[in-house]
Amino acid sequence: MRSQKFEPYEKSRTSTLLNTRALSAIPASQGYAYPVSFSADDLAQLNERGRGALDEKMGIEILEASPERLVGRMPVAGNTQPFGLLHGGANVVLAESLGSIGAHLHAGLHRRIVGVDINATHHRAAKSGFVTGVATAISLGRTLACYAVEITDEQGRRTCTARITCLILSD
Repeated sequence: MRSQKFEPYEKSRTSTLLNTRALSAIPASQGYAYPVSFSADDLAQLNERGRGALDEKMGIEILEASPERLVGRMPVAGNTQPFGLLHGGANVVLAESLGSIGAHLHAGLHRRIVGVDINATHHRAAKSGFVTGVATAISLGRTLACYAVEITDEQGRRTCTARITCLILSD
């Protein structure tokens, strides 16, 4: 499957997000299918989907998405612990958001996704700017999806490594 990089979504012409209309036309009995072409509205829809939820409160923005690879970023400002460093829990929220979205893209919009396991190792502190998470699929199955997530600061230094496993539920 292909994955594309994006400018901020207001300027984007294409995205690799699952097209809701295309997916809803695929019967669940036909298994997993990833539409080939996507519009800028798809990425905007995914970013809009988290409005009012934790993703919005944390400032998480999805930059690239496919079932196999997702990229998202989050500001350090507003997500710090009392000493001004990025809170470790914020890294975990970013990792879980990316893994859950990836599992959702893999399984299809007719399925529900819940995280069942997540672990994270924090390597260094982020003090300002943005951190970027890259989630890469480890395993994409019928009932479980697992992602490795590497989070880096603006200098490209790894700040956190996480792994998330999501359970794929039927309607």
